[in-house]
Amino acid sequence: MAIDVAALRAHFPSLAHGTAFFDGPAGTQTPRQVGDAIAGTLTGPLSNRGKVSPSELNAENAVAGFRAAYADFLGVPAEGVVHGRSATQLTYDFSRHLAKGWREGDEIVVSRLDHDANVRPWVQAAARAGTTVRWLDIDPGTTELDLDSLVLTERTRLVAVTAASNVLGTKPPIRRIADLAHDAGALVFVDGVHYAAHELVDVPALGADFFVCSPYKFLGPHCGVLGASPALLEAVEPDKLTPSPDTVPERFEFGTLPYEILAGATAAVDFLAGMDPGAGGTRRERLTNSLGSLHDHETSLRTRLEKELDGAITVHCKADDRTPTLLMSLGGREREAQRHLAERKVVAPAGSFYAYEVFAALNLEDPALRVGLAPYTSAEDVDRLLDGLSAFV
Repeated sequence: MAIDVAALRAHFPSLAHGTAFFDGPAGTQTPRQVGDAIAGTLTGPLSNRGKVSPSELNAENAVAGFRAAYADFLGVPAEGVVHGRSATQLTYDFSRHLAKGWREGDEIVVSRLDHDANVRPWVQAAARAGTTVRWLDIDPGTTELDLDSLVLTERTRLVAVTAASNVLGTKPPIRRIADLAHDAGALVFVDGVHYAAHELVDVPALGADFFVCSPYKFLGPHCGVLGASPALLEAVEPDKLTPSPDTVPERFEFGTLPYEILAGATAAVDFLAGMDPGAGGTRRERLTNSLGSLHDHETSLRTRLEKELDGAITVHCKADDRTPTLLMSLGGREREAQRHLAERKVVAPAGSFYAYEVFAALNLEDPALRVGLAPYTSAEDVDRLLDGLSAFV
């Protein structure tokens, strides 16, 4: 069943102001249900976690609800769901955890397609451990990863790679990369921040050992989530306070959890699962149906945008399999275009968006204009974007 975009949009208070938002890759707008869940949890009653008072149980239920929701969202057990302040923070944390076992002469692989949050933490951890860094390059002609550049040896300890580029939209063959890495005895850490905003996530099917995402990229509050096998998490030893829990996933979550944020993140998953109100079944089944409908909706709008812009504006996204994200060059007028669109209540930012290695590998000028579609993007939004961009053709 197709998504009823008009009905969906009615749940987003920010859309009532008449602005067309194409900045979803930086963070989506938020439905009322998510805000209500945050406010309702925060105003309580609420205490620290426990099993006695109603306020303690509210905190306990917020944590349990969050783990259950992201177990369904990621396809991992609830005990494999770790909360973090952001995906960047989680990646830095796990770079330190995992690098404890690295030695001089060991190797890791990072990708030039990635957001810097899945590059620099590993490069810096490798430098401290005396570990060699190898690079997985981009093919400039296709804007896809060049798998011929993937060098794996018996000393490879980790491959860090994105499931979707936050600027080009390119979706690499993660399963193939993971199988090659596992054959070499390496772990696979996948940045799924951009991917999870547009595709149904199945961490085991992807072959990822660790998968991070950010709920604020898919209608939720600002935080990060990591999904992994509980058995694998048991084998990772973080530095932690002596009295804090030693069980997983709690031993990776430092300090008191933000219960209200967890409740909002849960509400975002429930909202996504309910985008097709006619769908039934488990939450995972409803997510499968809704995100399939979302894929069709966003692909249709992306195809139209690309057709209208073909030959008129330089679009750098060329991969066959990609998200509804377009990176454009406008002959040095990108900031001007951003302001021009904003004056017409169309939000499309210009910059390099932490994709440092992408811009360097493809010799792209900073800034470029990025347009990203979201569940609430309408055909009328696309009309307004195209009208605004017509001044730069």
